[in-house]
Amino acid sequence: MEKIVRLNHRLKRRGSRQSAVVRPSRGEAEEAVRTLIRWAGDDPDREGLVGTPARVARAYEEWFAGYFENPREYLKRTFEEVAGYDEIVLLRDIRFESHCEHHIAPIIGRVHIGYLPRQRVVGISKLIRLVDVYSKRLQVQEKMTAEIAACLDSVLKPFGVGVVVEAAHECMTTRGVHKSDVTMVTSCMLGTFRTKAVTRQEFLSAINLRGGSSGGHTTV
Repeated sequence: MEKIVRLNHRLKRRGSRQSAVVRPSRGEAEEAVRTLIRWAGDDPDREGLVGTPARVARAYEEWFAGYFENPREYLKRTFEEVAGYDEIVLLRDIRFESHCEHHIAPIIGRVHIGYLPRQRVVGISKLIRLVDVYSKRLQVQEKMTAEIAACLDSVLKPFGVGVVVEAAHECMTTRGVHKSDVTMVTSCMLGTFRTKAVTRQEFLSAINLRGGSSGGHTTV
């Protein structure tokens, strides 16, 4: 309970859009899981399930920790001593796990981030944290792609930003008679990544994707 109060205080202090959400107690969350177990057709009091509500509540604290973090904080510490470096900075194959906001089913994939620095760069671990914060929320892939790009562009103010996300959605791979094992690809290009084909192509070639749209956001 103390942890929940502390997290809610952090939300209020940071002015998050989530601050309007009244978070239920841990007991209420666990009772909700018990209800879902009964809805599924099983007995939450049987030996194998009796500890499940508590485990699910703990898992939710980990899976959705992004609601209690400000991604901009991770980009504030930058470095200007780059010896005049003025080419693309690229970090690819950042693995992530998120959850679809329509079914709360896992979205598992990887993110590629590139930016053309203006005068400063950020540590690569901070790009990983940026992805981690946005992925640990209920999401749709298009929105997460745009959020990562917009945050990086807003804080670092580079010449351009490119973000590509490739992911499998288990709401498709595990549900229905005709299960579909496909990969969804979304992209968001800002600044020179959007306006200059040569910059965009350099980025896409580096992550082994050919072509690309000149638009700001595409879904394949």
